[in-house]
Amino acid sequence: MKELREAIKTYGRGLGNDVVKVDMFLNHRIDTALLYRMGEEFAARFKEDRPTVILTVEASGIAMAVAAAHALGDLPVVFAKKGATVVQSPDVAQAKVYSFTHKRENIIRVDKRYLPIGSRVLIIDDFLADGQACQGMMALCAQLSCKVAGIGIAIEKGFMPGGKNLRAMGVHLESLAIVTGIEDGKILLADDD
Repeated sequence: MKELREAIKTYGRGLGNDVVKVDMFLNHRIDTALLYRMGEEFAARFKEDRPTVILTVEASGIAMAVAAAHALGDLPVVFAKKGATVVQSPDVAQAKVYSFTHKRENIIRVDKRYLPIGSRVLIIDDFLADGQACQGMMALCAQLSCKVAGIGIAIEKGFMPGGKNLRAMGVHLESLAIVTGIEDGKILLADDD
């Protein structure tokens, strides 16, 4: 997606050889015009998959999931919580997920009522690195007898195994930008399709 690639080139920074820092426009400070264009792009790429609900993990994927849900006709958005709360139902699906960003394991949870049996779930997230978050959300869908309609990612780290592994599983995976590497703080991007 041209607009996202331009934002990455303009505002993104690479830290070390594996951290893509895009907090200026994607996850701490959000460029809302870009966000809604991304939602439209996800809608165009997944409309034929007929999703009935969007699933993401708190917190960075929520805004993007809402934008995609709106563009797909105001679908409901569910976000998996990373921790238990006192108000959460005990009737939850849960999965272990290792966070590449935070370097710790979380247990993500979704109240079973939020993803009814037979739902066609479109998973949306900001980053795809090793695929742990996506695998965890797919596990939640399996526990709740839901079909994964597809996975939409803003930025895929193409030099890590997550995207390759998901595609090998036959998942309809669409990434709006793919980072091929980081050199001297500069983020290298794959060409648009």
